[in-house]
Amino acid sequence: MTPAALTDLIDATWPAAYLRRDGPWTIRAGKGGGSRVSAATAHTPPSPDDIPTAEAAMRALGQVPLFMLRDGEEVLDAALAERGYGVKDPVTLYAAPVAQLALQPPPITCFRVWPPLAAQREIWAAGGIGPERIAIMDRAGTPKTTILGRCDDTPAGTLFVALHGRAAMVHAIEIPTRFRRRGMARLMVQGAAVWSQEAKAKTLAVLVTKANIAANALYSSLGMRAAAGYHYRIHPET
Repeated sequence: MTPAALTDLIDATWPAAYLRRDGPWTIRAGKGGGSRVSAATAHTPPSPDDIPTAEAAMRALGQVPLFMLRDGEEVLDAALAERGYGVKDPVTLYAAPVAQLALQPPPITCFRVWPPLAAQREIWAAGGIGPERIAIMDRAGTPKTTILGRCDDTPAGTLFVALHGRAAMVHAIEIPTRFRRRGMARLMVQGAAVWSQEAKAKTLAVLVTKANIAANALYSSLGMRAAAGYHYRIHPET
């Protein structure tokens, strides 16, 4: 997946409060929604002299300067490193054909729900996904849904999935601790793939930090393959 296609997919399915162009930069207003919706990206190759423009734009939004570095942006990465920016959260994009993943979960295990139920919001909140990220789901303007997982007749997991063109992306997978290692995440991803197939998607994608060993193992076991990646550079003031 090209860097531009990766960014377009994220921006469509997990959108910032707003985007604006400033010179070679795309600046995102995150409104507390995390790195994906707050990081600046280059839409044309910038020079090191362009970096202060992005820094000033992000500070004007009350955000610490944060840049997303995608494949092929080694020159910008080196320029930020020279300014003291540290690496934050290297991420892998996993993807697979929807048809490969679209297995109907057993009855009474996965339900499509929109808008999210209070039980889902509680699961997300317990995992650190608060109102600011729920707002991201609300403002996604593409076809979307959530999957509610159930186990032992109890809410046991949730995720968000949205469509962009012929690709769907899963976000915000959360499983309460007591339901982990029981196959719930696998079933919910398969349920998301069934929804994606019905929405005419050809590919299902998900982002995961390289540090999340369990999630990387899950997506690999589902036959998903690393298709792209990125990392952030964050200002040394943090």
